[in-house]
Amino acid sequence: MKPIPIYAHRGASAYELENTIEAFEKAKALKADGIELDIQVSKDSILVVFHDMDLTRLAGVRKNINECTFQELSKYSIGTRFKRILSTKRIMSFSQLVNWANREKIALNIELKESVLVNPEALKNEISELKLPANSHFSSFHIELLKIVKEVRPDFETALLVTKKFNWQTLCDLDFIDHVHAHRKYYKQRYLSACEEAKKGIRFYGIVGTESFLSTPHPAVIGWITDYPDRIRKVQQKNTTNT
Repeated sequence: MKPIPIYAHRGASAYELENTIEAFEKAKALKADGIELDIQVSKDSILVVFHDMDLTRLAGVRKNINECTFQELSKYSIGTRFKRILSTKRIMSFSQLVNWANREKIALNIELKESVLVNPEALKNEISELKLPANSHFSSFHIELLKIVKEVRPDFETALLVTKKFNWQTLCDLDFIDHVHAHRKYYKQRYLSACEEAKKGIRFYGIVGTESFLSTPHPAVIGWITDYPDRIRKVQQKNTTNT
């Protein structure tokens, strides 16, 4: 059986600062098949690679990311509280990341965050002529954004991040959703069966490498999203050796 693709969550974020080029390069070195990353929008409508709506946690700045131009954002040192003083790490634009990914031929799992809801035109403009590596896709908790992606680029794959409020019985009706992304706690037969019935794959995030289901994954599973791509790769190699 072909190994299930491994996506490094915010890059190899267990080893390097999340959503930075260092984390992405580390993920590639650890043989991840793809990169999961987060997209917000700056004040001047530039898509940027950053998880939080506000800059406090990683930049120590009490402003929302969409209150700053990209030029301003690119000047902030980012890192954990005591490390960012000497940090050379910076917020990068989505276009910078895409250029890197196309060169390296590594798939992208692009999660669209809340500031994109406020400025959907920035998303439309960015993706209209966008070229992505093979097996790339867009994901979001915000169903409206996935609709936009499909409207502008029907050739791009979309994946809905589900919450406990999601009605799995409606999955068959969501024709603009290709697949589902869910936390590992949803690895249960009823959810897997719902994906099978809807003919949609499912990727699980929060994977740490000790899950029993990694050895015999359900046919509906099409991806693992993890901070530890090396651990998951070792499990896969071990299973291959034992079969």
